[in-house]
Amino acid sequence: MDRDARRYFDLPSPFAMKRGGELHGAHVAYETWGELNAARDNAVLVLTGLSPSAHMTSCEQDPSPGWWQEMAGPGKAIDTTRWFVICVNSLGSDKGSTCPASIDPATGEPYRLSFPELALEDVANAAHAVVGSLGITRLACLIGCSMGGMSALAYMLLHPGSVRAHISVDTAPQAQPFAIAIRSLQREAIRLDPQFNEGRYDIHATEGGSYPDLGMSIARKLGVITYRSAMEWNGRFARIRLDPEQREDEPFGREFQVESYLQGHAQRFVRNFDPNSYLYLSRASDWFDIAEYGHGSVLEGLKRIHIERAMVIGVSTDILFPLQQQEQIAEGLQAAGAEVEFVALDSPQGHDAFLVDIDNYSRAIGGFLNGLPAA
Repeated sequence: MDRDARRYFDLPSPFAMKRGGELHGAHVAYETWGELNAARDNAVLVLTGLSPSAHMTSCEQDPSPGWWQEMAGPGKAIDTTRWFVICVNSLGSDKGSTCPASIDPATGEPYRLSFPELALEDVANAAHAVVGSLGITRLACLIGCSMGGMSALAYMLLHPGSVRAHISVDTAPQAQPFAIAIRSLQREAIRLDPQFNEGRYDIHATEGGSYPDLGMSIARKLGVITYRSAMEWNGRFARIRLDPEQREDEPFGREFQVESYLQGHAQRFVRNFDPNSYLYLSRASDWFDIAEYGHGSVLEGLKRIHIERAMVIGVSTDILFPLQQQEQIAEGLQAAGAEVEFVALDSPQGHDAFLVDIDNYSRAIGGFLNGLPAA
């Protein structure tokens, strides 16, 4: 039997959503590591990218490896012997939080596409409610990765004074047209799969069954292509072809190793993330724009965030959240009065570098956290 370290927090009911609508009886899943000190001032909150769960790293209740296993734990960059670490599964994600696959108490049926429009501000507000329920009024540090970095910016904007320091990892203050275009294609691939059936697929379908496998597979392949860089694709695969017995025996079937790699990634993902949740979180990422809070200016929006210190990390090969956007965040937080450290890495892995280039990211993140003074 799988072991599970998730805890669940019941959100205030009704829980109002930014774009209208509300949720009743909603909850979010989260996990914690380490101990909260007597002053309750050693808490670190981690907000995730689009698809990860709250299981960031292993623990006694769940020893399975987490999505950031080498980054967090005793003696690691996010040191759980010093910090009380919280990782919240995003509202709208199917990894334990209320999402489109959850039962709507008003109907007794899954929400599906009747789930209210989701914004990253809703994700931020739900995470803030979890932190408050643990008796924490001010985080020592808020860490946001990818989509979670945008949620983190919303968190600090909507809840002034609730964060002392921030680590921004491979994120953006707003989605750029390239990122929106890619996510639009991913959503289109899912929606146009006949098995999607306007969101009324079999949520619990086993192999076979009515489920948009093909659309999810294409969406994941598109994502993986943008999460890495051309430099890495060239270095890992070049133009190496599959052995004849590994090729598909059909016209235009898989012939190159890179095609097989994408297929493997897609197969592992397809039945492990709810398609409707994917649509909602993807669109929420498109909608987020910190310029909304600065009269149309990203810089003015960022200047409304008041924290003491920040580290902004980006990677030069990231095509989804380009380094220029990390520079914007650093400039805005500095203009707001924070002491900001900007780290530009040359990792070849592109956007996914924070999950892969652990040595360089650990050095930056661990160094920053070790340098935080006691409150």
